[in-house]
Amino acid sequence: MELVIGRVAKSHGVKGEVVVDVRTDEPDERFAVGTVLHGRKPRVSTDTTEYTVEAARDHSGRLLLRLKGVDDRSVSDALRGTLFVIDSKDLPASSDDDDEFYDHELEGLSVRLSDGTVIGTIREVLHSAAGELLSIRPADGSRAELLVPFVAAIVTSVSLADGVVVIDPPEGLLDPE
Repeated sequence: MELVIGRVAKSHGVKGEVVVDVRTDEPDERFAVGTVLHGRKPRVSTDTTEYTVEAARDHSGRLLLRLKGVDDRSVSDALRGTLFVIDSKDLPASSDDDDEFYDHELEGLSVRLSDGTVIGTIREVLHSAAGELLSIRPADGSRAELLVPFVAAIVTSVSLADGVVVIDPPEGLLDPE
Protein backbone atom coordinates (compact mmCIF):
# COMPACT_ATOMS: atom_id res chain seq x y z
CA MET A 1 0.00 0.00 0.00
CA GLU A 2 1.27 3.43 -0.95
CA LEU A 3 1.28 6.13 1.74
CA VAL A 4 1.59 9.86 1.14
CA ILE A 5 4.28 11.56 3.27
CA GLY A 6 4.06 15.00 1.65
CA ARG A 7 2.60 17.07 -1.15
CA VAL A 8 4.20 19.89 -3.11
CA ALA A 9 2.01 22.91 -2.40
CA LYS A 10 3.83 25.46 -4.58
CA SER A 11 7.18 26.74 -5.71
CA HIS A 12 9.19 29.13 -3.55
CA GLY A 13 11.54 31.75 -4.92
CA VAL A 14 13.36 31.64 -8.26
CA LYS A 15 15.94 28.92 -7.57
CA GLY A 16 13.61 25.93 -7.67
CA GLU A 17 12.69 25.35 -4.02
CA VAL A 18 9.29 23.81 -3.32
CA VAL A 19 6.96 24.20 -0.35
CA VAL A 20 5.87 20.81 0.98
CA ASP A 21 2.77 20.08 3.05
CA VAL A 22 4.15 17.40 5.37
CA ARG A 23 1.99 14.31 6.07
CA THR A 24 4.34 12.32 8.27
CA ASP A 25 5.26 12.35 11.93
CA GLU A 26 8.92 11.99 10.95
CA PRO A 27 9.71 14.85 8.54
CA ASP A 28 13.35 15.12 9.65
CA GLU A 29 13.89 11.49 8.68
CA ARG A 30 11.69 11.34 5.56
CA PHE A 31 13.01 14.59 4.04
CA ALA A 32 16.64 14.48 5.21
CA VAL A 33 19.38 15.70 2.87
CA GLY A 34 20.38 12.83 0.58
CA THR A 35 17.05 11.04 0.87
CA VAL A 36 15.56 9.76 -2.39
CA LEU A 37 11.87 10.65 -2.58
CA HIS A 38 9.35 8.96 -4.85
CA GLY A 39 6.94 11.48 -6.33
CA ARG A 40 3.88 11.09 -8.51
CA LYS A 41 1.07 13.26 -9.77
CA PRO A 42 -2.26 12.52 -8.04
CA ARG A 43 -4.93 10.71 -10.05
CA VAL A 44 -2.79 10.81 -13.20
CA SER A 45 -0.53 7.82 -12.84
CA THR A 46 0.90 5.31 -10.42
CA ASP A 47 4.35 5.79 -11.98
CA THR A 48 6.80 7.56 -9.69
CA THR A 49 9.81 9.77 -10.36
CA GLU A 50 12.80 9.84 -8.01
CA TYR A 51 13.94 13.13 -6.47
CA THR A 52 17.01 13.50 -4.23
CA VAL A 53 16.78 16.03 -1.40
CA GLU A 54 19.67 18.53 -1.65
CA ALA A 55 18.49 20.85 1.12
CA ALA A 56 15.60 21.03 3.58
CA ARG A 57 14.65 23.88 5.86
CA ASP A 58 11.79 25.19 7.90
CA HIS A 59 10.32 28.48 6.76
CA SER A 60 7.42 30.02 8.66
CA GLY A 61 6.21 26.59 9.83
CA ARG A 62 6.43 24.98 6.39
CA LEU A 63 9.02 22.70 4.86
CA LEU A 64 11.08 24.02 1.95
CA LEU A 65 12.98 21.51 -0.16
CA ARG A 66 15.61 21.89 -2.83
CA LEU A 67 15.65 18.83 -5.06
CA LYS A 68 18.47 17.70 -7.33
CA GLY A 69 17.74 18.76 -10.92
CA VAL A 70 15.03 21.22 -9.91
CA ASP A 71 16.87 24.51 -10.19
CA ASP A 72 14.47 27.12 -11.47
CA ARG A 73 10.95 28.31 -10.83
CA SER A 74 9.42 26.81 -14.00
CA VAL A 75 10.58 23.30 -13.06
CA SER A 76 9.41 23.70 -9.45
CA ASP A 77 6.06 25.12 -10.63
CA ALA A 78 5.55 21.95 -12.68
CA LEU A 79 5.87 19.89 -9.47
CA ARG A 80 2.83 21.55 -7.85
CA GLY A 81 0.52 18.81 -6.53
CA THR A 82 3.18 16.10 -6.69
CA LEU A 83 2.70 13.54 -3.91
CA PHE A 84 5.75 12.08 -2.18
CA VAL A 85 4.95 8.47 -1.31
CA ILE A 86 6.42 5.46 0.47
CA ASP A 87 5.38 1.83 0.53
CA SER A 88 3.74 0.77 3.81
CA LYS A 89 5.99 -2.33 3.75
CA ASP A 90 8.95 0.03 4.32
CA LEU A 91 7.55 1.25 7.64
CA PRO A 92 8.64 -0.20 10.96
CA ALA A 93 6.04 -2.20 12.87
CA SER A 94 3.44 -0.22 14.77
CA SER A 95 4.47 1.07 18.14
CA ASP A 96 3.74 -0.99 21.21
CA ASP A 97 1.98 2.13 22.51
CA ASP A 98 -1.78 1.48 22.42
CA ASP A 99 -2.41 5.12 21.49
CA GLU A 100 -0.24 5.31 18.35
CA PHE A 101 -1.39 4.16 14.93
CA TYR A 102 -0.45 4.69 11.32
CA ASP A 103 -3.24 6.33 9.33
CA HIS A 104 -3.46 3.36 6.96
CA GLU A 105 -4.08 1.01 9.92
CA LEU A 106 -7.22 2.96 10.85
CA GLU A 107 -8.62 3.36 7.34
CA GLY A 108 -11.32 0.78 6.69
CA LEU A 109 -12.05 0.05 10.37
CA SER A 110 -15.67 -0.12 11.51
CA VAL A 111 -16.82 2.70 13.81
CA ARG A 112 -19.36 1.87 16.52
CA LEU A 113 -20.94 3.42 19.56
CA SER A 114 -20.28 1.82 22.93
CA ASP A 115 -23.70 0.10 22.70
CA GLY A 116 -22.60 -1.62 19.47
CA THR A 117 -24.51 0.60 17.03
CA VAL A 118 -22.57 0.72 13.77
CA ILE A 119 -21.85 4.29 12.66
CA GLY A 120 -19.78 3.64 9.55
CA THR A 121 -16.27 3.02 8.23
CA ILE A 122 -13.17 5.19 8.49
CA ARG A 123 -12.36 6.58 5.03
CA GLU A 124 -9.23 8.49 6.05
CA VAL A 125 -7.49 10.33 8.84
CA LEU A 126 -7.38 14.07 8.22
CA HIS A 127 -4.59 16.15 9.74
CA SER A 128 -5.45 19.74 10.51
CA ALA A 129 -3.94 22.51 12.58
CA ALA A 130 -6.58 21.75 15.23
CA GLY A 131 -5.71 18.04 15.38
CA GLU A 132 -6.64 14.79 13.70
CA LEU A 133 -10.13 14.01 12.44
CA LEU A 134 -11.59 10.67 11.42
CA SER A 135 -13.47 10.95 8.13
CA ILE A 136 -16.21 8.34 8.41
CA ARG A 137 -18.46 7.01 5.62
CA PRO A 138 -21.85 6.58 7.35
CA ALA A 139 -23.24 3.03 7.28
CA ASP A 140 -26.72 4.27 6.39
CA GLY A 141 -25.47 6.34 3.44
CA SER A 142 -27.28 9.39 4.83
CA ARG A 143 -24.47 11.73 3.81
CA ALA A 144 -21.02 11.75 2.31
CA GLU A 145 -18.98 11.91 5.50
CA LEU A 146 -18.95 12.39 9.24
CA LEU A 147 -15.98 14.12 10.87
CA VAL A 148 -15.06 12.95 14.35
CA PRO A 149 -12.15 14.41 16.33
CA PHE A 150 -9.57 11.69 17.06
CA VAL A 151 -9.25 12.47 20.77
CA ALA A 152 -9.41 10.18 23.80
CA ALA A 153 -12.55 11.87 25.13
CA ILE A 154 -14.48 10.72 22.03
CA VAL A 155 -12.54 7.73 20.65
CA THR A 156 -12.70 5.39 23.62
CA SER A 157 -10.98 2.34 22.08
CA VAL A 158 -9.24 1.14 18.94
CA SER A 159 -8.83 -2.56 18.22
CA LEU A 160 -6.81 -3.25 15.10
CA ALA A 161 -7.22 -6.98 15.72
CA ASP A 162 -11.02 -6.72 15.74
CA GLY A 163 -11.15 -3.96 13.11
CA VAL A 164 -13.26 -1.74 15.37
CA VAL A 165 -13.09 1.81 16.70
CA VAL A 166 -15.52 2.64 19.52
CA ILE A 167 -16.62 6.24 19.98
CA ASP A 168 -18.62 8.11 22.61
CA PRO A 169 -19.55 11.33 20.78
CA PRO A 170 -20.97 14.37 22.53
CA GLU A 171 -24.60 15.13 21.82
CA GLY A 172 -25.11 16.55 18.33
CA LEU A 173 -21.76 15.50 16.82
CA LEU A 174 -23.31 12.84 14.60
CA ASP A 175 -26.51 14.75 13.81
CA PRO A 176 -27.09 15.80 10.19
CA GLU A 177 -26.30 19.43 9.48
